[in-house]
Amino acid sequence: MSNIPNGFLREDPWRIFRIMAEFVDSFETMSHVGPSVTVFGSARTKPTDRFYKVTVVLSDALAREGLAVITGGGPGIMEAANRGAKGVGGASIGCNIQLPEEQRPNPYLDRWITFEHFFVRRVMLVKYSYAFIAMPGGYGTLDEVFETATQIQTGKIQQFPLVLMGRDYWEPLLAFMRERLVAERTVEPEDVDRFIVTDSPEEAVELITQTALARFGLTYGATPRRSWLLGE
Repeated sequence: MSNIPNGFLREDPWRIFRIMAEFVDSFETMSHVGPSVTVFGSARTKPTDRFYKVTVVLSDALAREGLAVITGGGPGIMEAANRGAKGVGGASIGCNIQLPEEQRPNPYLDRWITFEHFFVRRVMLVKYSYAFIAMPGGYGTLDEVFETATQIQTGKIQQFPLVLMGRDYWEPLLAFMRERLVAERTVEPEDVDRFIVTDSPEEAVELITQTALARFGLTYGATPRRSWLLGE
């Protein structure tokens, strides 16, 4: 007699197909995005917050360089990033997530995908980007930042820039990593040095456009490309 629970036989094999369908739909949409930057950050940040305003400026500048902006598709920092990109005609994409308390896609998206599974969403936030910017955030942001850092550390993705915006917010965490993780040899010093910390949107954009994209031989222009998003 099989020891496999009946619930597995009824539900889990079908769940595999639902997960596969979510990947297929996402690949079909995201594969047309082109050179992109993913912006992480808190859903709780209000439009009056300074980091919301900084994020709008930052994504505006990225879009003017012809880079698509990808976010988690929700409110807060995600909204600010999409708002900045769309405001100058840049490509603005969201990877939204279904939550018990519904997270609605923000109004500044050209196109979005709504995910049931966090791990599928995380793949899409990373797979099509050539740089990552983290604004202040909570558990979700930390999860995304360290998942990205782990993939870079282990060679699963290339040495893409990983920028942390807001020195006052991030430096205590980096200090802990240096004083504890490096000291205990659970990570190497270069694993911490990989994080680029700045307060300047201009510095972040210059780093991404002049260093990272050139390093990977990408070509991109100053004209934002939205035609595929709009079905043109």
